[in-house]
Amino acid sequence: MIIVMQAGAAQKDLDGVVARVEQLRLKPHVIVGTERTVVAVVGDERDAAGSGFESLPGVAAVMPILAPYKVASREVQSEPTVVRVGSLAVGGPSIGVIAGPCSVESEEQIVATARAVKAAGATGLRGGAFKPRTSPYSFQGMKERGLELLAAARQETGLAVVTEVVSPEDVPLIVRYADVLQVGARNMQNYRLLEAVGRTQTPVLLKRGPAATVEELLLAAEYVLDGGNRQVMLCERGIRTFETHTRFTLPLATVPWLHARTHLPVVVDPSHGTGQANLVESMSAASVAAGADGLIIEVHPDPKAASSDGGQTLDFNAFERTMRICRRVAEAVGRTI
Repeated sequence: MIIVMQAGAAQKDLDGVVARVEQLRLKPHVIVGTERTVVAVVGDERDAAGSGFESLPGVAAVMPILAPYKVASREVQSEPTVVRVGSLAVGGPSIGVIAGPCSVESEEQIVATARAVKAAGATGLRGGAFKPRTSPYSFQGMKERGLELLAAARQETGLAVVTEVVSPEDVPLIVRYADVLQVGARNMQNYRLLEAVGRTQTPVLLKRGPAATVEELLLAAEYVLDGGNRQVMLCERGIRTFETHTRFTLPLATVPWLHARTHLPVVVDPSHGTGQANLVESMSAASVAAGADGLIIEVHPDPKAASSDGGQTLDFNAFERTMRICRRVAEAVGRTI
């Protein structure tokens, strides 16, 4: 349920509502908006029967939350969430662009990439230090050394670092280096991992699983939000269908669908969504036109020599050209890059 506080309600009134919710063994999520403050109450609502929330001082109304995803729903928060960390902002009028290689391979590679993508207009640097690979014999990443190199690239350029976390036990290590924790498609429903990143205050980029529905994506986000971490970005990165002309099928209708139902910002990954570098430019522009709040694009100094995903990776010139086109589309729809 949602407990809507009266305009100008005193802090002691809000504290009294929170205390009553906790007394009933329910979990309160206080959301302060520009126009109103609400308390989203999560748990077995049978415990709230006869609670008398309506009569508590400062309470304007009590309403049910109809969506199965409670804290992520626009019923709870009508204003869009903007995730800000360092140089990166996702969810506001400006579209955040995260770019970099699939895997960190060397200091020269990651620093050169960081310089190039920043010059082209990116505000975040992606790079995998821990890589979940289909084959155990594929390159698994440089682990902590890769994180150190990402930190060096951030020191050089000021770009916010976005990197993947693959297991709960790695979270304390990665938060020492990363500005954004990426939960990859394979781990979208790794609930222990979602709980672990939810206990941090580090922003999370949550990718949709290749066989997941958008409602399942929102419920996965709910695990992070319920843990207390409100800085969550959703990422559409394509799903598996019967089509074989692309690596995945990138359903851009997801973007406005999500915006209608959740306050969380939506990022699109055209690199994984297509699996083909020659399609990334067009699908990036289409994502901006569809209303994406951010893009995450794979970029490498020499894609043919990349340790992973070279076929879907842009070189520096292609990325710069993609950014020019996306800026023109963003301007046409009232946004900026």
